[in-house]
Amino acid sequence: MKIALLVCLASVAAAAPQFQRGRPVVQLLRDERQNDGLGTFNYALEADNGVYLENSGFQGSQGQVNMQGGYRLPQADGTFVEVRFISDEFGTRVESPLLPTPPPLPAHALEQLRIAEEQRAAGITFE
Repeated sequence: MKIALLVCLASVAAAAPQFQRGRPVVQLLRDERQNDGLGTFNYALEADNGVYLENSGFQGSQGQVNMQGGYRLPQADGTFVEVRFISDEFGTRVESPLLPTPPPLPAHALEQLRIAEEQRAAGITFE
C-alpha cells in the first residue's frame, strides 16, 4: 500500500506544470465566451504578453456557420503581427502581412494585358 501511495505521489509530482527559469508566466487578462448552441457564438482571449484572439460566428444563408475574426501574436523582434479572416459561403479570405505576395508582373505582360483590354473594348474576339 505504501509503495502504491508513493507511486501516486511521484506521478502527481511529475505531471505538475514545470516552470522553466527565464520563461515568463503568461497571465490571461480577458476570456469572454458566448454560444447559443445554434451556430451563433463569439469569444475573445487576451494575454498580458500581447497575444489576442477573437472569433465570432453566425448562421449563413445556406445553413453553414460563417465566421470572422483574427489573432495577434508577438514576434521575436518585439513587434506584433495580426491575422484577420472571414469564412462564409464565398470561401475563406485571410489578410496578414505574414502572407506571401506574388512578384509584380513584368512590363511585357502588362503591355499584353493592356492590348487585350483594348481589343475587348473594340469588340475583337478570338476563337
